[in-house]
Amino acid sequence: MTVAVTSKKLGKDAKRQHPVDQVLPLPALVTYGFQHVVAFYAGAVLVPILIASAIGLPNDDLVKLITADLFTCGIASIIQAVGIWKIGIRLPLLQGVTFTGVAPIIAIGLAHGGGPASLLYVYGAVIVAGVFTFVIAPIFVKLLRFFPPVVTGTLITIIGLCLVPVGAGDAVTNPHTGQHDPANLRWLLYALGTVVVIAAIQRLLRGFLATIAVLLGLVVGCAVAFALGDMNFDKVGAAPVVGFTEPFLFGFPKFDLVACLTMIIVLLITAVESTGSAYATGEIVGKRIKASDIGNALRADGVATTIGGIFNSFPYTAFSENVGLVRLTGVKSRWVVAAAGVIMILLGFLPKVAAVVSSIPQPVLGGAALTLFATVAVVGIQTLGKVDFTDHRNLIIVATSLALAFWVTAYPEVAQALPSGINLLFGSGISIGAVAAIVLNVVFFHMPFLPGGQSPRVAGGGTITLNEVNAMDKQRFTEAFGGVVQNVPWAVERAFEQRPFADVRALREAFQDALLTGSSEQQLELIRAFPDLGAEDEGGHVLAVDHVALSSLDDDDHDDVVQLATAYREHFGFPLVICARETEHFDRVLQNGWSRIDNSPVAETAFALIEIAKIANHRFEDLVADANPIASARFGRLRELT
Repeated sequence: MTVAVTSKKLGKDAKRQHPVDQVLPLPALVTYGFQHVVAFYAGAVLVPILIASAIGLPNDDLVKLITADLFTCGIASIIQAVGIWKIGIRLPLLQGVTFTGVAPIIAIGLAHGGGPASLLYVYGAVIVAGVFTFVIAPIFVKLLRFFPPVVTGTLITIIGLCLVPVGAGDAVTNPHTGQHDPANLRWLLYALGTVVVIAAIQRLLRGFLATIAVLLGLVVGCAVAFALGDMNFDKVGAAPVVGFTEPFLFGFPKFDLVACLTMIIVLLITAVESTGSAYATGEIVGKRIKASDIGNALRADGVATTIGGIFNSFPYTAFSENVGLVRLTGVKSRWVVAAAGVIMILLGFLPKVAAVVSSIPQPVLGGAALTLFATVAVVGIQTLGKVDFTDHRNLIIVATSLALAFWVTAYPEVAQALPSGINLLFGSGISIGAVAAIVLNVVFFHMPFLPGGQSPRVAGGGTITLNEVNAMDKQRFTEAFGGVVQNVPWAVERAFEQRPFADVRALREAFQDALLTGSSEQQLELIRAFPDLGAEDEGGHVLAVDHVALSSLDDDDHDDVVQLATAYREHFGFPLVICARETEHFDRVLQNGWSRIDNSPVAETAFALIEIAKIANHRFEDLVADANPIASARFGRLRELT
């Protein structure tokens, strides 16, 4: 009897196990883990290749950097996915070397003469930044307000644009001599052909193959180069079958203040990215992410980065490609990522595999690098797209930071004109651009006591501050916030009556309470104030748009939406209201709408009010300085992945 009860209990507990924690059969773990490695591989190994090429490392050292990179990527992924104590978020987050660090690392290396000796300063900075990240991990969520889109977008844009010349240099390098040969049509065609192949794969293929477009582009480029005699595998034959890159390969690290400061800034940026990746992954796998989970994820980043500095690698963060792969495949188990980590560790013991990668001709590599680095800059531009540039303060932050960054990038000698200590800030364009963006954001948005200063704001596109709201009269309040509640008078008046507001949360709650506490007649008035889905104004612009899911439909899709809206209104007597901003594709809108027609009128009124509350909440965040930086990081990252 006892055995039966125990078995029954175990069966019940097993059913309650979250998909993230399920251990799949070994063949499935290996298969899905290998798929993650393939999606990750090109982006991972390109980092040491680009760094080695830029600072002039010999090929033997490059092979060792690649094996060290794979080895430490495996360790980092296992730490993040499996977790030890309070280290690791225990989600399917595969870790890789961040591209955000490539340009700063190259700048540090070149500032110290290039070659293997310069890596000592790089690894010293990496170790310091890793320890710093580990220490600040528990409180980083509170620091997010100092890294709104205007700061992170500026920094990522600067880093991406600083990387593009590195790829351009490889694209015009003679693979036989290693010298720049920009007038040679052969190298141009290799680079351009690789770019075209990557773009074609992205356009023509879907699903997993699209996620490995860069890898496939490199394979095609190398195949053509090999056929034409511009690629050989002599390095592969000379490499040992099995090997291991020992810690501190180039000597004991050296510590330079400006290098450490630069790398700390890089880790702060990647911490914002990791926070967004954690929330995005939690959303995909259906697991609630708490502030303590973010601390655990950043501790893992810190530990992995420190290990990277010891084992001749670089800073680590979650790979967005693999976050997208989790959503694409639907495989949520974190043990799949752990299996991928084991595979990467094994690859780290195979120098011949690394030698194959190091044999990629520079023009082919340059073509792939141009695409990847430009993508980094575009991510920064996308982030800046969330910024309100009608606010001159944001304009000044971005313009000043970009100007200083490219001034120093173009003429690094300007640092020599400054006194010792101050010249450290001008050590590279990235460091001065980063410091300028962070400091200016604090000055403009976190010092309200200064003349002309206003309440601080954090991540979000809103421009209206709490002080401005509390100073508004009823007419100005209605003009500013009427759109939040579809310009229904009683709703905005009820919110206005709750002034003054102690904080932004209280202001948000005033609108939520106003919407949900109206009389039945008032609520119907509110619902009927919304346009039908698919309705257009005289200029042909869709009226019921709170997301791009409904903003650019073709004629057939638009007709489907109109048909749904018409059927819904005929059935209930009021328009169908759906918060399309939280819907990936209009098909979900259709599915949601048709399923709701079966509801009773009372139930459907409640559904409509819930959707209106969601819409009002998003509109509120578009207007007001956002007081929820965690949510901003979460949804901002989700938008990047979709």
